[in-house]
Amino acid sequence: MFKEFKKFIMRGNVLDMAVGIIIGNAFKEIVDSLVNNIIMPAISCVVGKVDISGLSATFGEIHISYGQFLNAILNFLIIAFSLFMAIKVVNKINEINKSAMSKLSKKGEEKVAPTTKKCPYCLSEIDIHATRCPHCTSILEEAEAENTTKTNANE
Repeated sequence: MFKEFKKFIMRGNVLDMAVGIIIGNAFKEIVDSLVNNIIMPAISCVVGKVDISGLSATFGEIHISYGQFLNAILNFLIIAFSLFMAIKVVNKINEINKSAMSKLSKKGEEKVAPTTKKCPYCLSEIDIHATRCPHCTSILEEAEAENTTKTNANE
């Protein structure tokens, strides 16, 4: 049973999920800090300090604290909008990088004249200007002349 459990735990998707949860938890801390230390103070400067968490209603013996619920919804919307804007910025940066990389790769794709050729006898790669193969010592200009004559005859 321990071997089965070890096999289950060591599967790739379980490890990926564990890493995702850990990174997600660390990211939550970043987002909480962003909202509490940057966004909420900026909002309170604009609209003043508004605390709706104390709003409540009482119906008989039932006490409903709808202010805390509204506060949770407001926090969610602020966090969601902040993440949306952050992801939008990251996607724009990735798009700019991708277009720049494609432009660079198009410049690098220019046709380059070949610098080597294959020996028709031994098929070794040799310098394009070679007149004799350094591997099999065949004279190459005669073979090229024969190939040119054969192709002209076949046409």
